[in-house]
Amino acid sequence: MNTHPKPSRLTQLEVPDRAAPGLSARDSDLDIIVQASHDYLDTTHFDTVRYPPPDWAAQQFAVAAADGALAYTGYRGHTGVLKSVANSLTEFLQVDVDPERNAILTPGTQAGLFCALSSLVEPGDRVALVDPEYLFSERILGFLGADIGHVPLKIDAEGPHLDLDILEKEFAERGVRILVFSHPNNPTGSVYSESIIQRIASLANQYQVTVLVDELYARLIHDGPAFPHLTAQPGMSDRCVTLLGPSKTESLSGFCLGVVVASPEIIARMENVLSVTAMRAPAYAQHILVPWLRDDHDWLNFRLKSFTKTRDATVMSLRRLPWLKVHPQEGTAYLWPDVSALELPPAAVAETLLTEASVLVSPGYQFGPGSAGHFRICYARDESIWEKALDNIVATLDKIAIKQGLPGVPS
Repeated sequence: MNTHPKPSRLTQLEVPDRAAPGLSARDSDLDIIVQASHDYLDTTHFDTVRYPPPDWAAQQFAVAAADGALAYTGYRGHTGVLKSVANSLTEFLQVDVDPERNAILTPGTQAGLFCALSSLVEPGDRVALVDPEYLFSERILGFLGADIGHVPLKIDAEGPHLDLDILEKEFAERGVRILVFSHPNNPTGSVYSESIIQRIASLANQYQVTVLVDELYARLIHDGPAFPHLTAQPGMSDRCVTLLGPSKTESLSGFCLGVVVASPEIIARMENVLSVTAMRAPAYAQHILVPWLRDDHDWLNFRLKSFTKTRDATVMSLRRLPWLKVHPQEGTAYLWPDVSALELPPAAVAETLLTEASVLVSPGYQFGPGSAGHFRICYARDESIWEKALDNIVATLDKIAIKQGLPGVPS
């Protein structure tokens, strides 16, 4: 007899009935992986071998790790590191960031997301969440007992934009006091125009909504106009919680570092949550954040050229499939192919790509209720390996399409 039944909040963490009736997103994810009986290419994350961290990362860590006095810091982070990071963030975000009041270092942006949402959300609170959106945002909100209202992200001739009518309805009629979204959007890579960000800010101010914006990829912008930061909009500096970090742009995922900028009240709440979870960001690794944002502009521009070249090659390859829709976006190293024309169950495409093409992709159902007809791939990969993998992906999708009565790749 099981004397320790699973708490209901853990069931919500698994996103029940997302992949299929009676099948949670977590269960479906595990089922897909179980089918991998041999080596496969994992496109669910960045390749940190092909794209290693900048040299200064290991150097900064080594210097800090040689000084045992740096092993412990306050919950918010080392005061000297916070001061340096705040100076860089003030320039980057175009808002004043006080190192003692407006910033906290976290064990990765994921921990920043959890601590921030835990500081803001009470059970039963209505929270607006973009669809599609970073997969763990919805899972954390479910764990916290939030009532989630999804706001569609549309990508069309006007560019990527939220359904602002639904967003305002959530604010005005459903009592939403918290909006959560990533910018650039994960999984689509979408970067919103200045006018969209201005409108979000206007609605947030009008209805007194707090907005959590995950800007983890805000430096990974291929082209287009200057990136619009929500916190820099009028009235938003105290209403906006901004998540940042070096994990993807600088390939520093293994160092587990995140930064959150928010009002003094929210930072104090987050400190309280962090103190009973991880206590602090990894103490030696914190010092890697001193040159971050400050010293790597030339290095980053070089890396972006490589990402953009691979993005364009990936789009060209996928567009050989006449029925597949893919819209290259301005940010991240992700693509979000639309394979809804296949009319298959949510996990079917990911399962087939793994078993027949030896490529693991992120199935769309992970990212929102309206996203099952898509999958996400990360093209930050070794080019020689990626070229062959793309050929396998296209060949496998072409085989599926022909079985479904769709046109094949032109000969």
